Amino acid sequence: MNLDNIINEIEKVDPEVYERFDTRRKVMKQFANIGSKIALAAVPTAIASMFQKAYGQTPEEVNGVLNYALTLEYLEAEFYTNIVGSPGYLTAPAAAQGALTNIRNDENKHVAFLKRVLGTAAVAKPNFDFSGGAGSGTGPFAGYLANYDVQLAMAQTFEDTGVRAYKGQAANVKSNRVALTSALRIHSVEARHAAHIRQMRAARNMLVPAGQLPRPWIVLAQSNIDTGNAGVNAAIQKSYTGEDVTTQAGVNIVNLGGAFNDAANASAGFDEPLTKEAVLDIVSIFIAP
Repeated sequence: MNLDNIINEIEKVDPEVYERFDTRRKVMKQFANIGSKIALAAVPTAIASMFQKAYGQTPEEVNGVLNYALTLEYLEAEFYTNIVGSPGYLTAPAAAQGALTNIRNDENKHVAFLKRVLGTAAVAKPNFDFSGGAGSGTGPFAGYLANYDVQLAMAQTFEDTGVRAYKGQAANVKSNRVALTSALRIHSVEARHAAHIRQMRAARNMLVPAGQLPRPWIVLAQSNIDTGNAGVNAAIQKSYTGEDVTTQAGVNIVNLGGAFNDAANASAGFDEPLTKEAVLDIVSIFIAP
């Protein structure tokens, strides 16, 4: 086992590997001490322990976060694949159809990428029920394929949820450079999708609440969606709970003055993360047993 070669290979992916341990000289000394103090058969276990301390996570923990992201990407990819070419989609202008098709392609690329990163550790795609009936097919979104406005409302909610979900997991992969970089690259694209879907809804003069158009950002905990269906509205609202925060890093930003002079503008200037548990609760109605 050539430990120097192992470190050199890791350094190609993570140039900061020595900072995680100590200086190169001290790292080699630690490895030498391991080899002199314990049986040869136990050396790989001891080295693995050193790496876990340096990176703060086991491969299984990182894979868990990536599989969580993969499940969300499966959901979005299948949703957009279903609506592209559907009766509701065909009522949309050509530019909107092109945008939705591009988003579909992005989501499928995210799925392919995460599956490649995870390899054999990738979870299988769940069975989805986009009616929101958790497998019954009779949930509040049951007619979504025929209704372009409901499709846009669902798309906005899925994208906004995805943005908050990635943000919520950043801390859990921060010690793994490759996983964090991958997650951040997808996160920013999901945010662009969310903003564009909101602009598409605004272009249709979707005044929700009355007199207020959807904006590219989130204000307070407002979804800016009212389909007239109480079940749909309640399901959508879960994705926006907690977005009305007006304190950041212990600072009450409402009191900063200027543009942040009220709670609405203060909350709009910052996005909030969602916990894994909250996200799973949101998407559970779209997953069949």
